[in-house]
Amino acid sequence: MKQILILMILCGTFTSPLCAQQDHFITDYLERLENSKKYIIKVAELMPENHYNFKASPESLSFAENLLHIGFAMDWHSQSLLGGRESRNWKTDTIFKVANKSKKDMIATINKTFDETINFIKHFDTTQLNDQLDYFGLTRSKRQILLLLSDHITHHRGQMLVYLRLNGLVPPRYVLFQ
Repeated sequence: MKQILILMILCGTFTSPLCAQQDHFITDYLERLENSKKYIIKVAELMPENHYNFKASPESLSFAENLLHIGFAMDWHSQSLLGGRESRNWKTDTIFKVANKSKKDMIATINKTFDETINFIKHFDTTQLNDQLDYFGLTRSKRQILLLLSDHITHHRGQMLVYLRLNGLVPPRYVLFQ
């Protein structure tokens, strides 16, 4: 009996509700991120390339800058903040800068960054979800960091949707993407 109990523990038969919730959190998060990727690619493809520099106001990010800013933030949140890789420098980084990039290049960049972020999260150690980090002077769990990343993506994508409307375009239908 003792050997069966040890074997069951080692095989993971007894799992706490917390572990199950963490696994479900990552599964749900990945589904949301995959759908977010599909939707933002549709948004990026819809805007004509000659409108990629469109800004709602002089101090706003352009459509293209919003798109690549989403990529920069995904890279930073996942690879640097959660993954421990040295952060890219926003001022000197060229991967997520618009300069000399075509619409096709920018869509490829955002697509690749979503794939890298999704892959990172697929392999994320869920026992770390409650670990605390400094997030711009606030203490946040790694779970909260992932939620903040989703909010950030949605925030900038929302601006891109408004830019489509301001250019007379109807955004792709949102139903079932999130």
